[in-house]
Amino acid sequence: MCEEKMIADFIFVPFAKREQPYLEQLRTLVEYKVADDVAKWRELLLRGNALIEADGIVYSLYAARIIPNQSPQTQVESAIQGPQLALSEDMSRSLNLIRSMYQSADLSVEEHTIGSVSKTPIMVVFDQRRVDPIILDNVRTKITTIHVEMVNAAGELDKLLIGKRKHLFPTVLITERPDRITKAIAKGKVVILMKNSMFAIILPATFFDFMHAVEDHYEAFWMTRFLFFLRYTSILLTITLPALYISIVSYNPELFRVQLAFSIAGSRSAVPYPSFIEVFIMLFMIETLIEASIRLPLYIGTTATTVSGLILGQAAQQAGLVSSIMIIVTSVVAIADFVIPVSSLSFAVRFLKYPLIIIAIFFGISGVAVGVFVYITYLCNLRSFGKPYFRIFGRLQPTEGDIGQVKMK
Repeated sequence: MCEEKMIADFIFVPFAKREQPYLEQLRTLVEYKVADDVAKWRELLLRGNALIEADGIVYSLYAARIIPNQSPQTQVESAIQGPQLALSEDMSRSLNLIRSMYQSADLSVEEHTIGSVSKTPIMVVFDQRRVDPIILDNVRTKITTIHVEMVNAAGELDKLLIGKRKHLFPTVLITERPDRITKAIAKGKVVILMKNSMFAIILPATFFDFMHAVEDHYEAFWMTRFLFFLRYTSILLTITLPALYISIVSYNPELFRVQLAFSIAGSRSAVPYPSFIEVFIMLFMIETLIEASIRLPLYIGTTATTVSGLILGQAAQQAGLVSSIMIIVTSVVAIADFVIPVSSLSFAVRFLKYPLIIIAIFFGISGVAVGVFVYITYLCNLRSFGKPYFRIFGRLQPTEGDIGQVKMK
């Protein structure tokens, strides 16, 4: 929390030179302030002050290590309002940012090392009064049982913590924002920092955490609720819209009004193959454009993919490979996928629509309904470090029963 150079310049060097009595400096220099209230010592230390006792009097020196200007800006989880700082690859700087936002003496840090070759240091950060002891004990056990040679990224550690289970949805949250981390710690969650990684792991995580953006804390109440509705509607459209298009066009066109059904049939009159092949062609184009936008350099990625999408979409429609309605459906699916605030959930949702498409090819709209029901059942059965994943309401703080179980262990 303190700047070592300030400690050396104001304490160690003057004390070692002894050009004038050090006690006289403590009494005369304005940088030193008398801290006679014992109750405030802990708060002063947490704010980056150094305490010096001399001749029975305690002085405080403000020597906080302020590094916001040296910390990188957020790139993955950008927000219009709120702090724009991101974690650093230096764990001490990341811990400094977290401590500056969470100035509580209950914040605890445990150091571990993983990787027999890489010897990667990690820090487990939590509030010892708010954390669930069962979750904390589970995290410690998993860290001690990790036996690998190299661990270089938070995503690797994420998979090692989850184990061999192959989930459709991410069960731990990876973030770069210290404000999201401090709010998670205040809710009793555990945070893992890693050397040479700008991302931290928050666990346990719920589905609501992935649909929650950081700037929701800074918006008005009803605006935030509207954004929640928009995100959940978008994720439903992303997963189901291509499958619904296939099932309605191929099996149940009577669900539309006659005018709309004729309009869709007219737009598909020049398409020589079934609707599901049309869907696969457009989704393949969208997936390749998304991957290209991620892999291309930042300065040309957006322009190249935008121009490519416009040209390919128009050319495919004019050549009769796809219908104009399908282009609209594909655009809605792509845009709705980008509304999801956390990228790891967005990547998972990109996959979920394909099983529904295959079901829709054989069973129509009834198969889509069954597939959505299976997804919801799977979410309700999923757990993140023992906590229900699809829980919308509830607290993560330990109950008296949980603490009693830990004490018995």
